[in-house]
Amino acid sequence: MDLHRDANPDFLNDYLTHLDVIKGRSQRTVAEYYQDIARFLRWAHLTLQPNPDLTQLDTVNLRDISIRTLQSVSVAILYDYIRYLRDVRGNTPRSVARRMCAVRSLFRYLTKTKGLLTDDPCRNLELPSVKKPLPRFLTLEESQRMLQCAADANSTDGLRDYCIVTLFLNCGFRLSELVGMNVGDIDFYNRQVRVLGKGNKERIVYLNDACLAAIQEYRNSRTNPPEEPRALFLSRNHRRISKRRVQQIIEHYLSAAGLAGKGLSTHKLRHTAATLMYQHGHVDTLTLRDILGHQSIATTEIYTHLSSEQRQDAIDNNPLAGERRTDKNS
Repeated sequence: MDLHRDANPDFLNDYLTHLDVIKGRSQRTVAEYYQDIARFLRWAHLTLQPNPDLTQLDTVNLRDISIRTLQSVSVAILYDYIRYLRDVRGNTPRSVARRMCAVRSLFRYLTKTKGLLTDDPCRNLELPSVKKPLPRFLTLEESQRMLQCAADANSTDGLRDYCIVTLFLNCGFRLSELVGMNVGDIDFYNRQVRVLGKGNKERIVYLNDACLAAIQEYRNSRTNPPEEPRALFLSRNHRRISKRRVQQIIEHYLSAAGLAGKGLSTHKLRHTAATLMYQHGHVDTLTLRDILGHQSIATTEIYTHLSSEQRQDAIDNNPLAGERRTDKNS
């Protein structure tokens, strides 16, 4: 997405550069923040004028918006904007919270980092509560079935695909992390791989026997000289595999395992790995956070949910489960 820097006020361009260079946000994240902030700036510019006509929102020139406009924004105006997003644009609470996160980040930057504003109206802003649904994931039996479907393919592509599925289900990598993996990132001696995660943050993930064996077998099967020798996973034209191709591979083996049409994806395999590690690996949330590369422990805590069977077992194994009322009259 074009950030239209020539048409932006200087403070907005400075903020976008801050997100990119200092915060290390991805191009997609910067573009999403820009879109959300640009909409808010246009809305605020119109709303602060007499008799605002919001049908003209898209015609507002961002260059006409100055710091003085933001100095006039109060927490009451921010709540009006939340109502606008909800009632006029039909945004869900989750979408409202995401868009207001971008606005809040801008005000924090302009007050604390740049000192262009003396007061942050977002300081006392409360956002609509957002329910966090439990993550969707494969059961252990479904995971084993998917792995077996991938293992049944003995071609070079099959070995690659099996390795991809194995890493997803064992380590919980993000799609971008797996695609960006290089051969030199893998340390077979220390049984680990260096991963570049969100915000260009590196972390070390340890590899179990299944992952090491799958990687080694796939690498040994690569006979043609690759166009991109650094890349671990290659396409048929010997270049680094694309995200879309990996998604297609996962969709294929989900279908082969009878799991198509259930809303599963590469990210759900990440949820699966995290859930299996928590339920069967006896790991605490801090360890799981480090493995997954989460910035906040709150993000990791969604994996502390229990399966229905475990909840049933917990109730059944309560030491008071055997107690019965004794009828004194019998």
